[in-house]
Amino acid sequence: MSTITQTSGALIDESAFAGRIHIDGEWVPGGGGEIPSIEPATGATLALVGIADAADVARAAEGAARAQKEWAALPHPARSAVLRRAGQLWEEHAEEISGWNIREVGAIPPLAGFALHVTAAECYEAASLPSAPLGSVLSSEEPRLSIAQQVPVGVVGVISPFNVPLILGIRAIAPALALGNAVLLKPDPRTVITGGVSMVRIFEEAGLPAGLLQLVPGGADVGEAMVADPRVRVIAFTGSTRAGRSVGEIAGRNLTRAHLELGGNSAYIVRGDADVDKAVNLATWGSFLHQGQICMTVGRHIVHESLFDEYVDKLAAKAESMHVGDPAADQVHLGPLIDDIQRDRVHTLVQDAVAAGAELRAGGTYEGLFYRPTVLANPPRDAAAYSDEVFGPVASVVSYATDDEAVELASDTDYGLTLGIVTADVFGGLELARRIPTGIVHINDQTVNDEANAPFGGVGSSGTGSRHGGAQANIDAFTETRWITLRREPAAYPL
Repeated sequence: MSTITQTSGALIDESAFAGRIHIDGEWVPGGGGEIPSIEPATGATLALVGIADAADVARAAEGAARAQKEWAALPHPARSAVLRRAGQLWEEHAEEISGWNIREVGAIPPLAGFALHVTAAECYEAASLPSAPLGSVLSSEEPRLSIAQQVPVGVVGVISPFNVPLILGIRAIAPALALGNAVLLKPDPRTVITGGVSMVRIFEEAGLPAGLLQLVPGGADVGEAMVADPRVRVIAFTGSTRAGRSVGEIAGRNLTRAHLELGGNSAYIVRGDADVDKAVNLATWGSFLHQGQICMTVGRHIVHESLFDEYVDKLAAKAESMHVGDPAADQVHLGPLIDDIQRDRVHTLVQDAVAAGAELRAGGTYEGLFYRPTVLANPPRDAAAYSDEVFGPVASVVSYATDDEAVELASDTDYGLTLGIVTADVFGGLELARRIPTGIVHINDQTVNDEANAPFGGVGSSGTGSRHGGAQANIDAFTETRWITLRREPAAYPL
């Protein structure tokens, strides 16, 4: 069944996890049955994976709540040691896990390698959290010691997507565990091995006690059960804006804190003083990396009118020169889209834009799940390929005349994740960025960037703001604040 050869030293052994989920330290059959993990490039079945149901979620939450108390009570060096060892294991098993990432997710090898680098870095960063200052001494008008203390929330639910499952899972899992919490992990059913099984196996080998990382893959029903479970006090969700709104609604009804990292349609402004060749190089990476299946992908290229024709010509030529194919078999620039549903959605958006007047300058065709990098020039602003998140390798390019017009174009969206600006005047670019609401800005760079110690999050329909990256953001995300006072003698009140 699996076309990935298992070796005696393999971390991920199909004979252990096939058709199973992971609850309380054991691989057990899932109440939702099992489904195949499909390689999008070939359609081959890589393995069978287990699917949870609502009863599995309840059992996992109960076990996680039970295990969490002892974990939180451990001395901080013990928790740090597990996170450090996990970082080392990601590096030691990078080749094996990258192989699953390439085959199951469709990532090209450089992206798979980058994902492993960031995943290890997230664990190393998280290893410093248990010994970080987790509170402060407050001034008080009474004769007492007044303290604000950060304490674990208890159980954290992590819902991760298919596109970059390693990074988008570990950036919540690692800090949540480091700060004394237990985690329920629901990866996308299409990428359970990369986004779920590998996580469990790494932390098992790192010495994480049983019950602290529960794996409950499944669809929307499993996610809803997780968000609604009263023992899950924080949800870290990464996915579409539509799904994120549903998560937020359910969480609100249960007074569960929800951290939502949602969609994007990032603007990339090329000012009139920019070097076109350098701008196109950045844009190619920003629009076509991982087939555009990244929330930070450049969606809207907003190019000064004096550079527009040259920019479109060169971007289209670059797109036409790119090699699309199986990343496990050939050296390619783009791999496959995740499935035919996503491919058909992308193609419909492109066709509709062309029908509405956009100029198709490159791409717009596909074979199987391999979609050619596509360049649309002058699409109408109400064309969905321009105004919405495409999640495919589609670059929409429009022109502008003044900075005010660039600001208006870049701001004309409900999304607000990231922004790129290319200019010879760095401070002029920064002044421009201040007028455009986004959670992330890159001057003289494209929009797809990620570092474990940097805060990450968007505004508007892109989510609820930075809650990953850096010690303070992670502490705020995965702890509760307690106010504690101490008096030498009991207080006396005039009653």
